[in-house]
Amino acid sequence: MPGWYFDKQELKHTPSGAAGLDYKTEMRYRKEGARFIIDTGMKMDLGYNTTATGVVYYHRFYMFHSFQQFPRFVTACCCLFLAGKVEETPKKCKDIIKIAKALLADNKFATFGSDPKEEVMTLERVLLQTIKFDLQVEHPYLYLLRYAKCLKGDKAKLQKMVQMAWTFVNDSLCTTLSLQWQPEIIAVALMYLAGKLSKFEVVDWVGRNPAHLRWWDMFVEDVTMDLLEDICHQVLDLYSQPEVKSSSESPPPGASRPAAASPSNQSTSRQSNGATTSTTASSASTASSTSEKTQISPETVPPPVNTRIPPPSDVPYPYQTFTHAPPPISYGTPVSFAPPVNTPPPLLGPSPIPSLLSAPPPNAFPPFVNQPPPFTPVVPPPNASFFGNGLPQGHTRHRPPFFPP
Repeated sequence: MPGWYFDKQELKHTPSGAAGLDYKTEMRYRKEGARFIIDTGMKMDLGYNTTATGVVYYHRFYMFHSFQQFPRFVTACCCLFLAGKVEETPKKCKDIIKIAKALLADNKFATFGSDPKEEVMTLERVLLQTIKFDLQVEHPYLYLLRYAKCLKGDKAKLQKMVQMAWTFVNDSLCTTLSLQWQPEIIAVALMYLAGKLSKFEVVDWVGRNPAHLRWWDMFVEDVTMDLLEDICHQVLDLYSQPEVKSSSESPPPGASRPAAASPSNQSTSRQSNGATTSTTASSASTASSTSEKTQISPETVPPPVNTRIPPPSDVPYPYQTFTHAPPPISYGTPVSFAPPVNTPPPLLGPSPIPSLLSAPPPNAFPPFVNQPPPFTPVVPPPNASFFGNGLPQGHTRHRPPFFPP
């Protein structure tokens, strides 16, 4: 099984960096591609597991290929297309491309080429070989719910903490945390962050042991506070970046693609599953992302409104129709029903073959249908005498030697 976890030095020496792309631009491309997969998955009403699997495929792909060679939005569509099949929520490739065309600008959608469907289908084979057909991916969502069920305390505060941690897990997909740590460690770190911000202190939990100093010691081992603080700061850095619309684009496919790109320090605007991050969280993250890495102070952060927003009704796609209401009975002209069974069908004029209805059918069959046909009697040939054995005269049957005489 391939190892999909890298340290920070390996994340800075990727094929994109070797091709001349600086680290900040590469991180911005990763964030834009992950955000595009999340937005497209929400438009298509895909589950969080499918969306997260597509983002993990996206991050793993660019650990072996460069952004200069493969445009990020084409790769994002391909990753979401493959993730839908793996998570048993498949969507048609043409539907994903339609959503991508609606979300992307014309200059960004131009990277799909003249035949976008062929581009995505061809790239799928490259993606499968790159991830070495390791299709099953675990996410922190399952561990987050499992660990939360073991905590004791105020139910309202616990629910608020879990909801906030769930949103942090969604936003962590825009970082490279899935390439650095296992999902259970990410779940513990983001629950720790959400507990600090929502002022929920865990004092007791189910299965507590004197050997466990903290509640997560019963789930994961050798997790230090420095590790948790590092994961929390990587997530909080998402909220502290200025919301400036990026003007630089990924290099278009073809031979004219430049070898390197050095845009200014800009980043795209970020939304957390349809809910804009509050200014309180931004100020808290700015204070916590200093060089000293001080202890995260509790702040009043409102819980996320909804982790899965239903698709808008103005997009005419079949998988978004009749989500909350039954389909109408008919379209256009009303449907004409057949007359009742007890009513005989109307007669359309005289019968076309009255002779067959008023008289019996003609005798079209030979007379021996209802009785056996005549057979010619068997007459022995003249001047032929038979013996008792049924053979003509002059013919004898060969008698085996073991027969008695």
